[in-house]
Formats: sequence, structure tokens, C-alpha cells
Amino acid sequence: MLQSEKNPYLLSQTKIAQSNSDDELNLGQIAAVLRRRLWLIVGITGVLATASVLKAKSDPPVYQGAFDILTRRGTGESQVVANFPQSIDSPGNTATPQQELQTTIKVLKSPRVIEPIIAQLQAQDPNFIDRLQAQYPEFIDRLKAQHSEITPNLLYDMFVSNLIVTSEEPNIINVQFINPDRQIVRDFSNLLADAYLQYSLEDRQSEVVQAINFVNEQRKPLNERVQYWQNQLRNLRLENSLIDPTQKGQELSNQISTLTSQQLENRVQLEESIARYQDLQSELAQQPGERAGNSLLSENSRYQAILDQLQAADIELTRQSAVLTDDNPIMVTLRERKAYLLPLLAGEEERVQRDFQSRIRALSAREISLVENIRELNNQVRILASISRNYDNIQRELQIATEGLNQFTAKQQALQIDKAQKQQPWLLLDPKLSRVNSPGAISDSATRNLAIGGALGLLLGIGAALIVDKLSNIYYSAQELKDNTRLPLLGIVPLRKDLETTNPTQLSRAIQQPNSASFFEVFRSLYTNILLLGSDTPIRSLVISSPVQGDGKSTVAIQLAQAAAAMGQRVLLVDANLRCPTLHNRVGLMNIQGLTDVISQDLDWHNVIERSPLEDNLFVMTAGPIPPDSVRLLASQKMHDLMDNLQASFDLVIYDTPPLLGFADAYLMASNTDGIVLVAGLGKLKRTALQQVLEEIQISGTPLLGMIANRSKDATPVSHNYYHQYYQQSMVAQLSSRDVESRASALRGNGHR
Repeated sequence: MLQSEKNPYLLSQTKIAQSNSDDELNLGQIAAVLRRRLWLIVGITGVLATASVLKAKSDPPVYQGAFDILTRRGTGESQVVANFPQSIDSPGNTATPQQELQTTIKVLKSPRVIEPIIAQLQAQDPNFIDRLQAQYPEFIDRLKAQHSEITPNLLYDMFVSNLIVTSEEPNIINVQFINPDRQIVRDFSNLLADAYLQYSLEDRQSEVVQAINFVNEQRKPLNERVQYWQNQLRNLRLENSLIDPTQKGQELSNQISTLTSQQLENRVQLEESIARYQDLQSELAQQPGERAGNSLLSENSRYQAILDQLQAADIELTRQSAVLTDDNPIMVTLRERKAYLLPLLAGEEERVQRDFQSRIRALSAREISLVENIRELNNQVRILASISRNYDNIQRELQIATEGLNQFTAKQQALQIDKAQKQQPWLLLDPKLSRVNSPGAISDSATRNLAIGGALGLLLGIGAALIVDKLSNIYYSAQELKDNTRLPLLGIVPLRKDLETTNPTQLSRAIQQPNSASFFEVFRSLYTNILLLGSDTPIRSLVISSPVQGDGKSTVAIQLAQAAAAMGQRVLLVDANLRCPTLHNRVGLMNIQGLTDVISQDLDWHNVIERSPLEDNLFVMTAGPIPPDSVRLLASQKMHDLMDNLQASFDLVIYDTPPLLGFADAYLMASNTDGIVLVAGLGKLKRTALQQVLEEIQISGTPLLGMIANRSKDATPVSHNYYHQYYQQSMVAQLSSRDVESRASALRGNGHR
């Protein structure tokens, strides 16, 4: 069974990423390329800059006239106008927008401004065309051949091409004119300054006149609208006999509220009177003696007085009947008195009923009147609501029209004041120096050419550096290697120049005596990362190889074995490079007997291995004599049995093999180990070679543990520590808690922390 089948944590062939980003460069890679090709960039930049300066020195002299114009200034007139609202130069309009300034610059370079100046030059100087022909012979000859007369519009393109109008500061225009003829530069620059100042005044007046015409046109319809809505408002008030619908509505609302309150009060009184009248009818249906305590009739004093007399007569009759007979005069008188009082009492009862009936009729009539009044007022309110809407619409339209008319009226007054300005809006800065009397040759042409040449050379240098680096097809950084392969990067080994020597003695001394502990610490971290790759079974054997010769695989194998031995592991380092063995020279041993003898002569491997002088726990099996067919030996059953025995006898077995590209040795060895660790030599390894090797690994199904970036110029001890911590965290995060505990126990059992 293959080791790759025993270790499910190993990368399967489907996980080997194809290099799909060879044509992509990120910012970090570009910066690294520029650092590597710095001398190429500097050289190209220097050559172009020098050539530009030499060209400037050899060119004929060119003269330049220059002046500056302030496009916004504080004159006395402008101060008066600025304080007047709605003017063009009001405080809200003092700053010239940059976009407006750029438009002005285009106008200043237009034929409208330039061609009249050229015409003036032709009129002032009879030899003007001859002077131009001396400087631009081919151009003037072509014009003479095509046209019978050279007019200003034919010369416009030539003049404007030498005219530079810019604005580096707000509200300031910088003007430069360049020409080989000193007199043309002087005359053209002076006329150009005068033309620009005159243009500013004309442009100002033109703007004001256009604005006044526009305002006048806009005021007419606004004035008609104001008059129309004023008439509508007057007619509405006359037709409805009102001044303000809101006030009228408030009055109607108050009246309705008062009448409603009166209606409620009247209704309460009516209902109360009806109820009392009904109670009165019920009382009248009773006998007079039963009404004595009734509250309704008792309220009438006359009724109560008659009732009291009647009750007194009844009492007296009752008292006298006990002692007197019925025919007694006293009894007769008392009965007559009672008979007299009863009609009076009945008459009073009728009068009380009439009073209640009269009051009920009056309250009912008032109720009807109040209802009619409230209904009439509500009708007036509904009519007023419609009138109020029309009134509000008229008021709103009138207000809008009036505000617009007021604004345009104020604008018209402001523009009239603005139009009265006669002073030029623009100012020629420092006129004594700006008036070009004797233009000089451009002194900074060499400096300008140097800057242009340097910038162009820098761009070409950067482009050449990127192209050269791309054509070199070599990996230079560990990050680039990791991004392009998408393979686990087990470690980054910094560059040590003392390990690059080919002298066996010097190389052995450099390996046995590292320059610093930090370099050796890299391999401790590398071994720890390899340990973390194991899941249920730890890594017990591995093959160290590289895509091509010279990537430093043997040095990495030795340092890794030494680091594992220093961490308490019994490590066997086997030189399986039977084609060109060099491992014995690097560790300071003799290659008398080795792997070849064990396989071909059936020697006991215990007698062949030697203890390394580097570490007590490190043992080395050299290659032995070079066989005629190394592949046949490595593919033999004896070799497989030997590898099984070695793996059972040591904690870790490391095989140093020939490179992968073009040789099958490493593939044969890796099939009986836990996998291959691929060493990539930065600065030497070509992309195509690594890609071909990865494809072969994928096709063969060889287990690949990961890669080691060797000879990194950017690696530092700190970066290795950070990388080690990051790698451990990322690997542990992918494992189950059971795997982590089992590996931690294994590491503690081997003396690791």
C-alpha cells in the first residue's frame, strides 16, 4: 500500500493548482520587479534624459514673451456695482469658476481674437511674411503655392500652436508665446496683451447688454400677469361684497357658534317646559287634597293661597261638624265659603295651564327660527368656501407674479448700473515687466527637456523592466510562488551566500557552523510545519527534491535533518542521488560504502550508516558508488524493503534525490514514503520548469506535502516567526479536535512543546 493511501491528509492530485495567474501582476509583484530591475530603469532614464539635454543644447534659440492677467480685480466702479444686489459683480458672483475660466481660455485662443492681431502685424511690418518664411520656410512656401495671398486666417494655426494660455492660480491667466524671431515675439505679445484687456471690456459690456435685453423681455409677460390677477382679485371682492374671505368666514363661524349655543339652550328649556306641563296634567288629574304637596302648583302663590284657604275651610268644617249640626249657620257659612273657593282654585289651575302652553309655543317658535338661521349661515359658509378657494388661488398667483416682477425689476436696475462701467475688468500684472521689449531665449529649455526626457525614460525603463522580468520566466519571491501555484508553503529559507559555494570543504564548514541561530530556527519551524501535516499517523519519511538542479535541495535536506535531530528525533539522512552524490561532502563524511552497496551487495544497512558530526541524533547513509542504472536499483524490491526497515528504525527518514524534471528517481522513492517536499530556488527556478513538474506529479499521483521557498532575499527571522505561527494556526484550524490532541500528545512524547 502506498503511503499516500495511508495518510489521507496529503494533497490529492486534484488539489494541485494549475498556475492560472502567470499573466497577472499585482502591486506587490510590480514593486518587487522594479527593485530587481532598478539598474535597468536607472540606465534607460539616464540615457533618455541625457539625450534630451543634448538636443536642447544643439537646437537654435527660441524666444518667449510672457505676461499674467488678473481676471477679477477690485476697481472703484466694481466696488460700487458689487454692493448693489442682483448685479453681475455682486458679492455672490466674485469667484470665477474654474470651468468658466477654461472656457475663457478657449475664447482667448480663438480666431476671433488671434486673427486681428496677425492682421495688425502684417500692417505694421512690410517684411512680416519674409520673417516668417525665414523661420518656417516649408510652411510659408506651401501657403504661397496654394494661395495667391497669405491672409491672417492661414497663419492662425501656426501662431496658436506656439501660444500657451493656462491658469495655474484662481482668477489669473498665464500667457506665453514662443517663436524663433525675437521681434515677432515682442510685437505679438504686446498686441496680444492689449487685445485681451480690450476683449475683457467688450465681453463685459456684451454680457450686460444681453442680460438687460433678456430681463426686459421677461418683465413684459410678468407685468401682464400681475395686472390680470389684480383685476381678478378686484372683481371677486366687488361681486361678493367682501374684503377678506378669511375674516368673513370667521364672522360666520362665530354667528353659527352663537346660534348653535342658543339653540341648545332653547331646546333644553322647551323639553323642560313640556315635561313640567305633562307633570302638571298628571297633578290636575288628582283630587285637590292630594295636590297639597305638589311642587308645580305650589310654585304659584295665588294657587297656594286659595288652596290654603280651602284646606283651612275643610279643617274648620271637620272640627265644627263634631259639635254643630249641618243646618247651623256656622256650618252653612263654612260650606258656602268652600264652594266659593273651589271655582277660584279651578280658574287658577286653568291659568297655570295656559301659562305653560304659551311658554311651550314660544320656545317651539324660537327653535324653528334658530334652525332656519343656522341653515342659512351654513349655506353662506359653503358658498364662502368656494369663494375663499378662488381668492387664495388669485392671491397665490398674484404673489408669484409680483415676486418675479420685483426680481427682474431689481435685476434691471442693477444691470443698468453695471452697464455704466467703462474701466477694463482685467488687469495686466506688473505692466513694466510684462510688456515684452526684448524677449530672451528660453533659459529653461534644457531643464524642461531634462524633465520630459527623465519622465519618458522612467516610463520606458519601468516598461522594459516589466517586459524583461516577464521574459525571464523566473520566480523571485515566496509570495509569487505561493500565489501562482496555490500550494502549501511549508517554509521560507533566507539567502545565505556562504552556502552558494561549490567548494566541498567551505560548504561543509558553512553547514556545520551556521552564521546565526535565526537561520537554523527557520528549519525548526519547517520541521514543526511538516509535523502538523500528519493526522492519525505522523510523518515518518519524506523525499526532498526540486524541479531542476541547483535549487538547494541537498542543503535544505541537511538543515531539516539537523533541526529534527536537535529537537530529539532519531533522524536518518539518505543520499538517494545515485547520479551525482554530493551529500557526503556537505556533511564531512567519506563515500566509501553506501546505499548502492546495501542494495546490490546485500550489506547490512547498520554497517553502512554513520553518525553525523552535526548532531548526535543524526545519522547519514551516503550514496556509495555510482551505479550504471540507478532507476533499476531504486525500483527494486530490495529498495522497498530497505525503506520499510529504515522507517521502522528511525523517527524520521529524509531522502535526498535527483531533480524531478527529466528523472524518475524521486517519483520511485516517493511512492514508498509519506510524500515529496519540493524545494524551489528563488531567483533561478523558471516558471515553465515548475509547471511541468507539477503536471508530472499530478499525472503520476505522487503525494506532495508542500513547497519550500529557498534563497529568499526578502525573508527575515521575524517574518519566519510570523509565517510559522500563521501556518500552524491555519493547519490546526483544519483538523478535528481529536487529531489535534493526538498530535499534541505525539509531540510531547518526542520532547516537543
